[in-house]
Amino acid sequence: MGTKSKNYSHSFITKLVIFIIMILCFTGLIQKFVEVEVLNDGDFGIVFEDDYFKSNSYVRESETIIGDLTRLIGEYKNEEHILNGGTISEEYLRNEEENLFEEFKVTSKSYNPEIGEEKNYETFKVEYAEKITQARDNLIRNDLKIYHLLLQNLEDHENPLYFASDGVNVYSNSSKIEKEQLKNYPTYLLFEKYNSEFYPKEINENENLHRITERIDELNPESSVVYVAFTDDFLNLKVKEWKENKAQATESFYLLIAFFLGFIVSFLYLVVVIGRKSFKDEELHLNVGDKLFNDINIVLCLCLIASWVAMVEGVFEHIDQLIIPITIPIATVGFVLILSLIRHFKNKTFIKHTLIFSIFYKLVKFVGDVYKSGSVGVKTVLIVVGYPVLVALTFFMFPVTIGLAAWFAFRKIKAFNTIKEGVERIKDGNLQHSITVEGKGEFAGLAANINSIADGLKNAVDSELKSERLKTELLTNVSHDIRNPLTSIITYVDLLKKEQDPEKVDEYIEILEQKSRRLKVLTDDLFEASKASSGNIPVHFERVDILSLITQGLGEVNEKIEALDLDFKLNYPSDKVYVMADGKLLWRSIENLLSNIFKYALRESRVYIDIEEFENEILLTFKNISAYELNISADELMERFKRGDESRSSQGSGLGLSIAKSLIDIQKGKFTIQIDGDLFKAMISLPKYSD
Repeated sequence: MGTKSKNYSHSFITKLVIFIIMILCFTGLIQKFVEVEVLNDGDFGIVFEDDYFKSNSYVRESETIIGDLTRLIGEYKNEEHILNGGTISEEYLRNEEENLFEEFKVTSKSYNPEIGEEKNYETFKVEYAEKITQARDNLIRNDLKIYHLLLQNLEDHENPLYFASDGVNVYSNSSKIEKEQLKNYPTYLLFEKYNSEFYPKEINENENLHRITERIDELNPESSVVYVAFTDDFLNLKVKEWKENKAQATESFYLLIAFFLGFIVSFLYLVVVIGRKSFKDEELHLNVGDKLFNDINIVLCLCLIASWVAMVEGVFEHIDQLIIPITIPIATVGFVLILSLIRHFKNKTFIKHTLIFSIFYKLVKFVGDVYKSGSVGVKTVLIVVGYPVLVALTFFMFPVTIGLAAWFAFRKIKAFNTIKEGVERIKDGNLQHSITVEGKGEFAGLAANINSIADGLKNAVDSELKSERLKTELLTNVSHDIRNPLTSIITYVDLLKKEQDPEKVDEYIEILEQKSRRLKVLTDDLFEASKASSGNIPVHFERVDILSLITQGLGEVNEKIEALDLDFKLNYPSDKVYVMADGKLLWRSIENLLSNIFKYALRESRVYIDIEEFENEILLTFKNISAYELNISADELMERFKRGDESRSSQGSGLGLSIAKSLIDIQKGKFTIQIDGDLFKAMISLPKYSD
């Protein structure tokens, strides 16, 4: 049941359903955000407001009227004041004159840079007197226009009631201009000289009240008076609107959170499962759409965002009706592109699968391939041609390219000097010295080749020394093994000449026969070893049943096994196992190993013979416990005339393992031995027979 749920969680249908849910949640999120942010002036705070007098709506309602009143009595006063230039500051007028003076410098023929700025300005004042006056009149007309717009805005307000005066000018929309009269209304804001009075007291707790008091602070406190009061009907209307807006904003806010959570959960789910067929699927699967380059993908996403913004601005008056049909198709295409980017990010191909990376990679690879495959002349031409091109492309950072070229040249010279010094050391006989050059260039390759030559020379010297040592040991061992029976033969021949006793004569003849046979065995083994190592033995490959060969051979040497009280353990596969080999030569190799076991194995011990089958080969392993201490390495034991007993007191020739290895080699097999304490292991690997 768990496996089915895991498979279902990654199915295409499940991903499609979750994708649709994500798009719907995202569209709902955008819709509710637009409702609160655009249609309700972004007033999310109304959700957490519990009293109208502490709300932003109350301050916003009074702020507009108080702002207009403070501008009228504080700046514009009246129409006569504006016409007399009372609203034009010296700074504004000076800015206009400076702009005109700059125009005078460029366009007027009267401007003479040689006579100085002050005299030019005097000439400007005379020549541009009319334009200066016109500029002043334009400022007055603009202020007068603003003054009448403010008056018109105040005339449109029947509520709330207001009164403002600077001691001379008075602006009011009610005949009730006395302070005590306005206090009869359910809420009021009274600013008189240095005092302010608010009702009800909850207004003092309004966090946005500073937006009103800051405007009052701009007035002259000694003569300025500003009163604002809400009538009962007006207050009730505004409280009702505030409650309706609060309910709508609260609903939109919670829906916005729900849509946001739904979008996040569905999007994260798709991020986790996208490109996988199960949670255990280690391979990430890309689809046809993922062939689009990632940088082009990102550009398309930015274009979609710009298109959405442009379309929303174009239908802003009907945004509440058109936000869904505009958002759904753009969001669908956009998130398809985003999920494609996520797949590439999970596949670690986010950078590699870009158009820019592909172009640069192919260009660099092409130049690199030409550089690597070409001769030194071609590489020199590439450098000579490529560097000016690089300088031309990076002319704005020319010092950097010069620095890079100097650094490159320094590295090459340093590498050359390293190789030169290394060759001198090797030439002087230090074959252990290794030349180290970083990188993969020509110098690195040359250093590697020189190191190879040095290693070859060292190996040749070591091999020659080893060969000389082996020759010396070979002569010593052969001389020792042949001299013993030969000396015995000579001695007993002399004794036989002098002896008259028939019984002793028979004894001497028997000893001579033993020693001559021993000498014959040594010469035969030496001759066979010579033939095997030279590869002159003819090989007839055939199918050989390895198990039958071993069991038949063990039967032939059963007397020796019983004499030494050895327990042979044979392990083999249940099916027939065949190898491609020469049956006679293979048995000769196995016979040598068995002979080695009979000579050196511990009496009354176990001998293991394992047959293992692999895909293309058969492994035959012999394991036994040595009666002698094996204080010799496996490599040395493979050498000719080496024996497991260093005293050379046994009857072996020391050629058995060497002959076995040579015979296995010419049958295209492998012969190895291992020593672990007193455990001796010989392994034969042969090609498996195939039809």
